[in-house]
Amino acid sequence: MVKEIFAKTILNKHKRRDEWFLDDYSLNPYQLCDFNCVYCYIRGSKYGENMKQGLAAKINAPTLLEKGLLRRVKRKEYGFIALSSATEPWMHIEEEYKLTRKCLEVIARFKFPLHCLTKSTLILRDIDLLKEIDENAILPKDLEKLKHGTLITFSFSTLDEKIAKIFEPNAPKPKERLETLQKIKEVGFYAGIAYIPVLPFISDSDEQLKK
Repeated sequence: MVKEIFAKTILNKHKRRDEWFLDDYSLNPYQLCDFNCVYCYIRGSKYGENMKQGLAAKINAPTLLEKGLLRRVKRKEYGFIALSSATEPWMHIEEEYKLTRKCLEVIARFKFPLHCLTKSTLILRDIDLLKEIDENAILPKDLEKLKHGTLITFSFSTLDEKIAKIFEPNAPKPKERLETLQKIKEVGFYAGIAYIPVLPFISDSDEQLKK
């Protein structure tokens, strides 16, 4: 069951840029995630005590984001927004709520660059907005060499579908993610994978890493 909640804030400004994903901001339109990955670090937080009961849609996220980005634009504080750092932005309930798509519309309007962190095939629905952001976003001066306003990273913990079914029970199959990544690349996005987390003694053999 999905709760509908009103968030107090939605755009989080980091004290310093993330060295891995290059984001200065993070945005999470949902609370928790219906992919229900066993290894998710959120399980160790106060929100993860009851994953099923805690799943929520922040229905005022687009409105809050618009207000937050307007303030940042006035200060010319452009930087990459990570979507999302603590949930899957294109999980199954996004098909109904469309909060991620509505947030993408706001991001495109204010011309902020974006880093999409996902396991979902649903991202293909929003290629139009992601392409608009990719072409028009204003990059921070020191990242202009990227020449892309949209970065897309698909995460994997294994390519073995039997293992994935155990550790990522509701996420798209690894093969489906790879096929989606291929389509994303064909469109011309700057995209790749994050092999995170590597599961000790489960998905970390030399053969698995090579594959």
